[in-house]
Amino acid sequence: MGRLALLSVSDKTGLVDLARQLVTEFDFKLISSGGTAKTLQEAGLPVQKVSDYTGSPEILGGRVKTLHPRIHGGILARRDVSQDLADLEANQIQPLDLVVVNLYPFEQTIANPNVTVAQAIENIDIGGPAMIRATAKNFAHLTVLSAPQQYEGYLQELAQHQGETSLEFRQKMAGAAFSLTCRYDQAISAYFDGLN
Repeated sequence: MGRLALLSVSDKTGLVDLARQLVTEFDFKLISSGGTAKTLQEAGLPVQKVSDYTGSPEILGGRVKTLHPRIHGGILARRDVSQDLADLEANQIQPLDLVVVNLYPFEQTIANPNVTVAQAIENIDIGGPAMIRATAKNFAHLTVLSAPQQYEGYLQELAQHQGETSLEFRQKMAGAAFSLTCRYDQAISAYFDGLN
């Protein structure tokens, strides 16, 4: 069974090149949601839709896609805890090795002076920050990439470490991920403060 990567990005810069190298050079299987899956399929890459992987359709107009135990179990499982591994097996969950997520463009959306509150609300990402934070928490066992600028460094890590990443690199990516979600939440908080 190959390694598993979940890709779900708003900013698709560098996505196809990253995915192609993951598949062709490092034997990754890809799962993806929504527009990301469509982009990968159009590039001729093998990808399984998250809804097919979880057995649950995207619902509520795309508001619920990745919030599922097969996703978060695969992210949060500790590979050195036997009960975690037993839970994965009992629930037919494959552990994830890589999560590539960037967030809905909330700040770009609210920069438009004519944006409505409803438009701003729909650009508050929920599943993305949940996956980013979960992966960053479990950096001991998998890698989170939360910006396209990180892709090249990740591929270099794989090339230098026989297809693996160093703990130091995973920890660095985790720190960057928590910084991102912190800034994202601060922007949302500031927006709501400005509504009063």
